[in-house]
Amino acid sequence: MTADVLPPTEAAARVWAAPGRVNLIGEHTDYNDGFVLPIALAQRTVATAEALSGPHRWVVRSAGQPDAITITIDDLEPGAITGWAAYVAGVVWALHEAGVDVPGARLSIDSDVPVGAGLSSSAALECAVLSALCDLAGSDLPVPVRPGIAQRAENVYVGVPCGIMDQTASIRCRAGHALFLDCRSLEVEQVPFDPASAGLALLVIDSRTPHQHSENEYAQRRQACEAAADSLGVAALRDIDDLDDALRRLPDPVVRRRVRHVVTENARVLSTVDALRAGGWDTVGRLFTASHASMRDDYEITVPTVDLAVEVAIREGALGARMTGGGFGGCVLALVAEAGVETVRSAVADAYAAAGYRAPAAFLAHPGDGAVRLVAGRSG
Repeated sequence: MTADVLPPTEAAARVWAAPGRVNLIGEHTDYNDGFVLPIALAQRTVATAEALSGPHRWVVRSAGQPDAITITIDDLEPGAITGWAAYVAGVVWALHEAGVDVPGARLSIDSDVPVGAGLSSSAALECAVLSALCDLAGSDLPVPVRPGIAQRAENVYVGVPCGIMDQTASIRCRAGHALFLDCRSLEVEQVPFDPASAGLALLVIDSRTPHQHSENEYAQRRQACEAAADSLGVAALRDIDDLDDALRRLPDPVVRRRVRHVVTENARVLSTVDALRAGGWDTVGRLFTASHASMRDDYEITVPTVDLAVEVAIREGALGARMTGGGFGGCVLALVAEAGVETVRSAVADAYAAAGYRAPAAFLAHPGDGAVRLVAGRSG
């Protein structure tokens, strides 16, 4: 963190940018009070907030949508606004619930975070809007508190049962680092992440398969974990000390697989942090691949397009590869030698064409900053 409280600007318009993220490792561990390790992306959502006089209302326009949407005081009730604007209304509602007097505003939204790719476009939207509105209100809401408010907007107002990782990454990540987050205590550690120092690159392959974790499958995974924790008498799956004993006590084979993924994934996050501290990039790659196998076989959240990208990347020399995000589509991370990036990218594209899949997209990810204020086109 550079500061715990961000002061308001002098200008009338408040312009904030919040990034999407990729999670290096730690999938579906956040809502189990576990550990995660995301980085912020260069792709981000920009929210411009200008005060409106008169009755409190929030007029929202997105560059990707044809019409403006007006949110009124009467709409500050979960479920009142639906569609993409629900994320904005949810932030206004959650800020009100937290005691922030949010002024009426005209909000303009622009974004280059791909929607449906598992890169947390929703969290980027929430966190950009929240930051701009806090600035407009002159609020001294502490930065560490803000991710929880954005998460509440998504959980309660929008109705998506996400964990705290995405919003925390979008606000608290720092350039050149991965964010090691304990999702129970909310303690964070900035872990240096510089694959280029070892001649490596982090290649993100977008499978172009719509990522829809807000639907029933995601909720079912969370419900299974909560039910298993209750059955085992622990507060969360993070608290399981003896995995073999826990699995013996669970009669349902599907639930056993879910629990095994979460417990082993938490261990993989901790091992990845240790490996990064020691410069053990080969180990990081192996952990990536083991994580993907666990998501595929135990949590059952991968799809053929992402499995194919992982298989081809590893065949073409990647140290490791895994799906990132909630699952059922989205993106794959591949830790690749810089000299081999184009080889992996081309091989995945060829494999997709041969399988009759839509052509994938790909880009290199470099760890960036969380939410920042923009002043005259620059970060402030």
